[in-house]
Amino acid sequence: MHSINLYERTFQNGHVKVYRETNSRSIAKGVSWRFIATTTTIGIVYFFFGRLDLAIAAGLIETVLKVGLYWGHEKVWQRFMWGKKRIEPFNLWFTGLPLSGKTTIADLVYAKLEKFHIPIERIDSKDMRELIPDIGYSREERNRHMHRIGNLIRTLQKNSISTVASFVSPYRESRKAIRNMVKHNIVVYVKADIKTCQKRDYKGVYAKALNGELQNFSGINDVYEEPKHAEIVIDTMSIGAEEASEVIVKYLRKHFIKL
Repeated sequence: MHSINLYERTFQNGHVKVYRETNSRSIAKGVSWRFIATTTTIGIVYFFFGRLDLAIAAGLIETVLKVGLYWGHEKVWQRFMWGKKRIEPFNLWFTGLPLSGKTTIADLVYAKLEKFHIPIERIDSKDMRELIPDIGYSREERNRHMHRIGNLIRTLQKNSISTVASFVSPYRESRKAIRNMVKHNIVVYVKADIKTCQKRDYKGVYAKALNGELQNFSGINDVYEEPKHAEIVIDTMSIGAEEASEVIVKYLRKHFIKL
C-alpha cells in the first residue's frame, strides 16, 4: 500500500486511471513550495533588520536545508503504515422487477460516489447483455450469467475497485451466489408492484410479455422472488429516485466510506 503522494486515482469518462508520482515531480513540488516560503522568509528578515543581503542569505540557506528535509521527511513517512486506512471495496447490488427504477437510482448513486474519489465502476444488465449476446432468459441461463457477473466483480475487488450493479436477478439462488462470491455485498431491493412498473413502461415490454411476445419475463410469465435479507429496501411507490440515492449513500458513508 502506498501513500497518497505516490499514487493518485482520477476519473475520466467513468474509468479509474491510476498515476504514480515520480521523484522528480515530488522534488518539483517541493521547490515550488519553497520558492513561496523563501520569498516570505526574505520579506520577514528584511522587515525586521532592514538588510537585503542578510535577508537573501537567510532565504537561500533555508531553501537548501528545507527542500532536503522535506524530501527526507516524506520518504521516512512512506515506510510507515500507521494512519493509513484502506477503503474496503464493496458491491451495491440493485435488484427488482423490470422498470422498478433500479437503473435510475443506481446511476444517481454512482454519480454521487464518484465525488468521493474512490475507485468505482458501474455495471448494468443492459450493457452486459450487449457485451455478451445470446445469454438467454431461462432460469439456468440467468443463473449462469450471474456467476459471470460475480467473477467480474470479484476481479475488480481484487484491484480495490468497488461496483454499483443493477440486474433484475429474479432468483434467490443467483443473488445468494453473488453474495458468496464477492466481498461486502449490499443488496438494494428496489421495490415496486407490477401496476406501478407497467405505468413506467416506456419500452412497451410489459405489454409484449402479457401478449406472449416475450417469455420468461419476470413478474408476468416468470417469477420474481423478493429478497428476504436485503440490506436496503427502497419503496419507489413512496420515495423518489433522488431521495432514494441519498438514503443509499448515507448507508455507505456510515458503513464503508468513512472519510
